[in-house]
Amino acid sequence: MMAIAKKGKRMLLACTVALAIIAGDASVVNVAQAASQVVAVVNKAAITNGDVARRVAFLRLQRRKGNLNQIAKEEMIEEALKRQEIARVGMSVSTSEVDAAYARFASGNKLSPQQMTQILGQAGVGVEHFKAYIAVSMSWPRLVNARYGSKNKMSNQDLVTRLLENKQKPVTTEYFLKQVIFVVPASKKGITGKRKAEAEASRAKFPGCDGAMDFAKNYLDVSIRNLGRVLEPELPADWKPLIEKAKGGTTGTRVTERGVEYLAICNQRQVSDDVAAEVVFRAEDLGKEKQDDNPNAKKYLDELRSKAQIVNN
Repeated sequence: MMAIAKKGKRMLLACTVALAIIAGDASVVNVAQAASQVVAVVNKAAITNGDVARRVAFLRLQRRKGNLNQIAKEEMIEEALKRQEIARVGMSVSTSEVDAAYARFASGNKLSPQQMTQILGQAGVGVEHFKAYIAVSMSWPRLVNARYGSKNKMSNQDLVTRLLENKQKPVTTEYFLKQVIFVVPASKKGITGKRKAEAEASRAKFPGCDGAMDFAKNYLDVSIRNLGRVLEPELPADWKPLIEKAKGGTTGTRVTERGVEYLAICNQRQVSDDVAAEVVFRAEDLGKEKQDDNPNAKKYLDELRSKAQIVNN
C-alpha cells in the first residue's frame, strides 16, 4: 500500500502529464550546472544549489507559479527537517517500498521505470531526487499519525459508521513484542559487525519473553524493551517484513542508530475487536489524508523548525 499525501499525488500526476510535453523543451531541461554551492544548512545538513535546481525543475513539471527558486529552497529546508526526524524516530519507509511506488507511478502513466528515469533525467529532476521526495512523502504521514494518532481517535459514531459500511469488523494480527538491543555506542561504530554476529548467534539461545531479562544478563550491553501490544497496521515499515519472516520466535537483526536489534514475538493472534478495527481504518485513511491540511502535520513541522539550527546563505 502506498501511503502518500493526496497533494503529493496530485502534484505527481500533474508532473507526469507534463513530462511528454516538456521532455524536449530546452528552457526546462537545462538546469544550471554551476559549481556546487551551499545555500542553506539545516542542523548541519547542507542544501546545495544543485538540490534547489533539481527541485525547481520538479516545480516546473508541476506547472507551479511564483518565485520558484525561493519555493524550491523552502521545500528543501522543510524536507530536510522531516527527513531528519524520520531518521531519528526510525520510521522511514524501505527502499523496496519507494521502488515499488516509483514503478506504480511509472505504470500509472503508461511508462516503464526505465522510461520514467530517462524523462526525469532529461527534465533536470533526476531519479534520485524524485525517489527522495517519494520517501519523505510516504514516511512523513506515518510519523505524524504515529505521534498524534492517539489524540485523534475516531468518534464512536465514525467507528460505527465504518463498521456498518464494511458489514463486519476487519481482522488483523495482534503481536506482543519485546525488543532486544545489542547496544553500539556512537563512539564505537567500528564494532557493529562483531555485535551483529553476536546478536545473530544469540537468537538461537533466546529462552522466550518470560526469561528475556535473565537472558540479557549473559551479554555485555544488552537491553530489553517491552513494546507490549502492537497491531499489524502499527508495525514500523522496517520491522514488518522481518516479523512476517520470523522463525523460532525472533526476527532477523537490524542495524539501527542504537546498535543491533531484533524483536522477540511473545505471542500473536488474529483479533477483530473495536480497537483493532479503529487501527485498521486509521491505516487505510492514512494514505487518503491531505497532510498539508492536517493541523498536526503543521504543528509537528513548526516544532521541528523552532528547535532547528537553520542557516541561509
